[in-house]
Amino acid sequence: MGHAGAAAAAVRYLRSVPAPGPVEPLPRPELRCVRADERVPIDQSEFRRVLGNFATGVTVVTAPAAEGEPSPAGFACQSFSSLSLDPPLICFMVGRTSATWPRIARAGVFCVNVLGAGQGELCRAFAVSGADKFSGVAYDAAPVSGAPRLAGAAAWIDCTVHAVHTGGDHLIVVGRVDALGAGEPASGPLLFHRGRFARLED
Repeated sequence: MGHAGAAAAAVRYLRSVPAPGPVEPLPRPELRCVRADERVPIDQSEFRRVLGNFATGVTVVTAPAAEGEPSPAGFACQSFSSLSLDPPLICFMVGRTSATWPRIARAGVFCVNVLGAGQGELCRAFAVSGADKFSGVAYDAAPVSGAPRLAGAAAWIDCTVHAVHTGGDHLIVVGRVDALGAGEPASGPLLFHRGRFARLED
C-alpha cells in the first residue's frame, strides 16, 4: 500500500470511530495546611543547606502605595517562577509573617523586578525589614499597575494578584501578567547559591 492508500485507510478508520463524549473535569484538589502529624522530622538547618544547592535568580517584588500608605512596598524574593503560558501567570512565595505582603495584597497589583548581577546591594536593601527601602533607589512606574519598576533591572513583569494559596509557613501568590519587558544588563543575572550571591559564568 502506498502513502496515499495508507492515508486514505487512516481517514476511513478515524471516521468509523465514535466521537468522544464530553470530558469530565477532574475534582479540584483540597487546599489545606500540613497537619502536625504529617510533618517529617527534618532539621531546618539541613533543609536550608541542601536546598541551597539549587541556584535561583533574585527578584524584588514591588507594589504601589495603597490608600493611606506613605510609600510603595517591596521585598527581595528568590522564590519566583513562571507558571502558565495560557493564560500568562507567574508565582512567587512569601512568608506568612511578612510585614510587606499585606501591603502588596491591599494594592492588589505588583511588579516583579528581575535583578542583574550588579544589583546585589539593591537586593540587600530590600531584604531589610522596617527600613525605607526606596530611599535613593531610582525607579519609574510600571505601565499597568503603577508599581515601582527598578532602574537597571534585567526584566520586569507587571501583574495583578490572581490567586493566593497556603503552602506551609509561606503563601503562594499567583499573578496574572498584564505587561512585561526585558533590558540588556551587561553583567548578566544576579544569582543566589549556597547562601550567597553568584555570577553566571559563560
